[in-house]
Amino acid sequence: MPGNPWQHGAGAPAAPGDGATARLRPPPPSLIRPAVLGSVLATALLSAIFLGDGLGVNLLIVAVPAALAAFFAARAAGRRLRPWTAAWAVGGLALLAVPALRDAGWPTFLAVVSAFALGSLALHGSRTWPGVLIGSLGLFDSVVPGIIWGVRGVRARAEGSRARWGAALRTTLVALVLLVVFGTLFAGADAAFAELLGGLVPDASVGEGPWRIFLFALGLAGALAAAHAAAAPVRWDGITVRPGKPRGRAEWALPLIVLDLLFAPFVILQLVVLLGGYDKVRDVTGLSHAEYARQGFWQLLWATLLTLFVIALALRWAPRGGTGDRTLVRAVLGPLCVLTLVVVASALRRMDLYVDEYGLTRLRISVAAMELWLGVVLILILAAGVFGARFLPRAIAVSAAAGVLAFGLLSPDGLIAEQNVQRFEDSRSTAIDIDYVKDLSADAVPALDRLPEPERSCALRVIQNDVLRADTPWYATSWGEARAREILEKRPVKGDARDCYGAGREGTRDGYEPDDDGYDPY
Repeated sequence: MPGNPWQHGAGAPAAPGDGATARLRPPPPSLIRPAVLGSVLATALLSAIFLGDGLGVNLLIVAVPAALAAFFAARAAGRRLRPWTAAWAVGGLALLAVPALRDAGWPTFLAVVSAFALGSLALHGSRTWPGVLIGSLGLFDSVVPGIIWGVRGVRARAEGSRARWGAALRTTLVALVLLVVFGTLFAGADAAFAELLGGLVPDASVGEGPWRIFLFALGLAGALAAAHAAAAPVRWDGITVRPGKPRGRAEWALPLIVLDLLFAPFVILQLVVLLGGYDKVRDVTGLSHAEYARQGFWQLLWATLLTLFVIALALRWAPRGGTGDRTLVRAVLGPLCVLTLVVVASALRRMDLYVDEYGLTRLRISVAAMELWLGVVLILILAAGVFGARFLPRAIAVSAAAGVLAFGLLSPDGLIAEQNVQRFEDSRSTAIDIDYVKDLSADAVPALDRLPEPERSCALRVIQNDVLRADTPWYATSWGEARAREILEKRPVKGDARDCYGAGREGTRDGYEPDDDGYDPY
């Protein structure tokens, strides 16, 4: 029978006298292998070379040898590649494609953090709630042990093969000298080759030496931590959380039934609105579409979050006597999840009404995406109640990572610009908020390029200054920035900033309708 969707795994039993640390930590890994060491050094060198000028495809360039170091270390330790491990690893690398595609900093930050969490989960192979939550940050725990492991391995191998290390060092030095000498000669002989070489090779000055050394050390420590975690992962699943004390059926179920009864009439009204009955609600309340949407979105978002919290506590203290208790849990919490899904749909519909009236902003698209993901979590909890809860922690983690990836790939700044430009094109009486869209990233340029003058130049002037004056190399330039540069070089902005004083100012700041005091929270 399906178990409690939030039941924690018990983990492996500890031997008598073993502490928590002994139970969680495996034996130290064997001596570091040459393949692992080579991948670690490659990661460190690539970090020093490519990570000092911004974020772009360089994150993928650095991540590949780090992943190879972890793979070689895991294979040397006898670990097998499992489906979930492969899913975490592929998902983490896919998330690192967001900085290579998008110029906006906020989806890039979310993608990089999520990629780190998935990489840590791939190394530790966690399954339970504590394992997934702590394992996503578990890579930090391997930094110091990884450095110690690497130093000991290098020292042991150097003592046994000094001649071979000396030959490798001499070969490397000779190759570097030849590259520098002949590269300089060929660059001086042909301007096109010099330009090609300058674009491929990072421009590192002497003043950047400390920064490059720090990046080298960061890449070295990170790759060693990943390899050490792959060879000897901490068993975070061994952390157990005691289930709450089971309550009696009446004591447990009555408050939740009351909550269901409170949800029901509210949800019925929301269904009326969602199915096209807004005119009736307007006759009763006297509110416009935007006023109705604005009045309740944040309350519905908080209601969704609090309902998930209530479900978590209810599952912790749910009666666990047998089949009858499991049936009771499903009968009470199942309808609550379904009713909350209607609340999610109502919140999203309210946001849609508000965006139609006043346009899209970063905050609005972010909270709408958050509400949508909460709806996915509710669906996963419902599925766990029917089919079992074994995969629930990992499924929720996958849904969060997939949401971050989709959010980045869809280009939120591009969607914001597209929606606001479309509103302006559909109704020229609605002014586009130049003060807001001009602060978007280069991802917004293709949409803003469709505006007529002077709105186009006013919206793109700041972005053009940032894009065309930026001297970032190819590996730190996103596809969105490269596309924006191409558009702005073909059609640069016209006039000067004085032409923008009246453009786009018929509306209000951020496109919202302010209160009497001029303030709107979103």
